[in-house]
Formats: sequence, structure tokens, C-alpha cells
Amino acid sequence: MKEIEVKISLLENFDGLDLPDYETAGSAGFDLKAACSDIITIPAGKVSLIPTGIKFQIPNGFELQIRPRSGLALKKNIGILNSPGTIDSDYRGEVKIILINLSNETFIVNRGMRIAQAIISPVYRAKLNVVENLSQSERGSGGFGHTGT
Repeated sequence: MKEIEVKISLLENFDGLDLPDYETAGSAGFDLKAACSDIITIPAGKVSLIPTGIKFQIPNGFELQIRPRSGLALKKNIGILNSPGTIDSDYRGEVKIILINLSNETFIVNRGMRIAQAIISPVYRAKLNVVENLSQSERGSGGFGHTGT
């Protein structure tokens, strides 16, 4: 896998936590942890903003995508509201995760809990070109389940 340097700055609320890391050699994303000072309770059907205690300096031409952790989604019905979230290369604030509790039970976020994964990804800028007609395709304008269930 290719590597790219991403600079990070650790905030006070990160103290005592382990640096983000890839869990396995084949992992596409590294885990982000909750850097909350107290337990955060997310009632069923509600949303909470969880701090990570980290600021990133993403190289130009890249973004940091924030994605849910599959284990939290499957076992606890916990997701990320704006998934995938995008951290732009010019953002320098603390990364915070918008967790949503899709379960029928209260979810507890403890300090140091792995709450999301982050993936560095290249970004391409679109050069928009207005034309009178687009080329035809077999699918055409069909969408929203038109190909079947």
C-alpha cells in the first residue's frame, strides 16, 4: 500500500489515549477514539457529537473520510449521521464524530472507545462543462430501484 504523510496535533482532551493506528496490515482505515472527559450517553434515536482530541493536516489533493465501524453498526445499531464524513485538506479544527443511536436502547460512549474509522483518499476536482445533451446509456434516467429489488 502507498503511504502519505498526514500531520496530526493532539489536544489536551487526547492525553492518555493511544495514537490512531491500523488494526491489521490490510486495514484501509485507522480507528478514531472518543476523547470525552466524561461518559457520554446517547438515548435511543438521538445524536451526539463526540470529540476525538485530534486535529489533522491533510495534504492538498486528499480528504480524510470518516466512516462507521461495522462492529458498532451490527452489534449496537450505532452509525455516523453524515457518513461518510469529509475532513477537507484546509480544515484545522478538532475532528468530532456525529454518532447516531439507531437502537431502542441508550448507548454509552466511554473515553477511549473506538467510535469511527478514518480513511485517507485522493480528491479530484470536477471541471463542469455545460452541454445541450448528454450521451445515451442503457440505464437512461432510471433510478431509485428501477433495476429491481
